[in-house]
Amino acid sequence: MNRLTFIKKASLISTFPLISGAHSLSNFPKYKIGLQLFSVRDAMEKDPINTLKSLKKMGYQDFETYGYDTKRKKYYGFSPIEFKTILNDLGLTTSSGHYGLNGLMELSDYKLFNYLDSCINASLALGDKYIVYPILNKKYHSYDGYKLLVKKLNQMGEKIKKSGLNFAYHNFGYDFNLYDSKMGLEWIIEETNPDWVKLQVDFYWVMRANKIMPKDLIDLAQGRFKLWHIKDMDKITKDYTELGYGSIDYSKVLPNPNISGLEYYYLEQGGNYKINSMDSAKKSIDFFKKKIQKLI
Repeated sequence: MNRLTFIKKASLISTFPLISGAHSLSNFPKYKIGLQLFSVRDAMEKDPINTLKSLKKMGYQDFETYGYDTKRKKYYGFSPIEFKTILNDLGLTTSSGHYGLNGLMELSDYKLFNYLDSCINASLALGDKYIVYPILNKKYHSYDGYKLLVKKLNQMGEKIKKSGLNFAYHNFGYDFNLYDSKMGLEWIIEETNPDWVKLQVDFYWVMRANKIMPKDLIDLAQGRFKLWHIKDMDKITKDYTELGYGSIDYSKVLPNPNISGLEYYYLEQGGNYKINSMDSAKKSIDFFKKKIQKLI
């Protein structure tokens, strides 16, 4: 799809009747309330067990991990089996993880696959379903960079799929910039195998880029946006903020989860906490349950 075709398609989609907020959220009860643990990374570093206990009391049930140490084979200081046992004892789960795959773009296939093997084995031990490519290094924000990226995503995705897991790419704002007349995310959608490479949509970055609305984006690859990141944007600085304190009205912008293919969603706040990360996690889930879940 060239850029003109994309614009025409997005324009056509935008003329369709909008799905009401209540309808677009109709399937949320079948999902656990998730949190990307990067949101509380300081607390997880200091006291992971008590942090998880506190998050459970807030109402979080499922998590997306980050920062797995492939050399020491540790999550937050614990082996995958130990961390899984902790989660089981607390009645909690993980379903996805962000891994340092963005640093492997120019490694040999041998080194790439060795790294992947460690991530795959750890994910399987946790009982996760997804491995996520978290961020594209700035040096690859170019036409040549995306051409290399889609090649690597296909390589990684094929191997991960064969292991019994799934693989997804997480978007940032630069993925909506044009690279040789095509958005970065268009390159990924069109040039990767949809069976091997799924998508994790970060709604904050979609709204901040301001190039396409979330519902129109989802329609470009229906059924492929399996994971969602839900976070808010400060009304003045456009930095992260607690859910409900910013400018994103999720009752209006969330797409239909069935069209998206949604399997898991995670609340997230990467920084700019009003008090501290745990207080922000509490504010966000309270708003989510009060203002969004009641629409279900």
